[in-house]
Amino acid sequence: MSAATARVPVRSGATRRRIPRYPIAVPVDVTVLRSGIPATIPGRSLDVGEGGLAAILAGELHPGDSVGLEFRLPDLDVQLRAKAVVRHQARLRFGVEFLGIPPEQLELIRHWARRTAAAQPESQPAETYRRELSPSVESLSQPRQSVRLRQVLGLALALIVVAVGMLSWQWYRAWEELESHVPRKPAAANPTRARVPAGVMEQLLIHKVEPVYPEAARQANVQGVVVLNAVIAPDGTVVDVRRVSGPAALAPAAMDAVKWWRFQPYRVNGQPVEAETTIAVEFHAD
Repeated sequence: MSAATARVPVRSGATRRRIPRYPIAVPVDVTVLRSGIPATIPGRSLDVGEGGLAAILAGELHPGDSVGLEFRLPDLDVQLRAKAVVRHQARLRFGVEFLGIPPEQLELIRHWARRTAAAQPESQPAETYRRELSPSVESLSQPRQSVRLRQVLGLALALIVVAVGMLSWQWYRAWEELESHVPRKPAAANPTRARVPAGVMEQLLIHKVEPVYPEAARQANVQGVVVLNAVIAPDGTVVDVRRVSGPAALAPAAMDAVKWWRFQPYRVNGQPVEAETTIAVEFHAD
């Protein structure tokens, strides 16, 4: 619902209503334009009649403000909407006069008012809200002040609960939206390097270079098996070789040869990864 931007002239002084209002406590949404943007203020009604409505709101309005109203009458499953103007204001209590309301909704208010008046003939609906907003016009008796104070405290507590609930709901929605933009952590990330048995890695060998037997080692009849620790990149090239065991005189030749070996990529979950394995190079002196 939108509200007009212009303020309606305020009536000077407190005027006595000819159309009575009847006590009612139902949620009320008041829409007013703030810098051209509609703002909705929640509240709770105090009384209502054919001519207007009184309410306690969780926000600030000023006499002359044009507003839009939304509320429901008890036992009537119909959302009432009306254009109105603020006529009275005292702290968080406001009295508004209807300016535009559909005839069928006005008839619902009249029907509800007649039924309420018939059910509670002892009620005094006409002047209640006027006296609340203008205490200087007519003094209240001490018992009525105590009852009204308890009602106001109860309504204020209800408004606080409603406001806290709305803030909690808005915070929850904002947090859900924030979480929806945070990327999820993968369930299981692939390892950056896998330790692979020598037999498995040997099956992936696609290019092998035989080592050159060092002449000095041959003449000295040095022979045996050199065990190397090798790191194979995801593309199958050997990027690092280190001696683990075996004759030291034969290790450089074994390492030079293994550096030229090529393997098929070792894969984890279908993705090529770096592999670490052992390679044995055997030397025989013929």
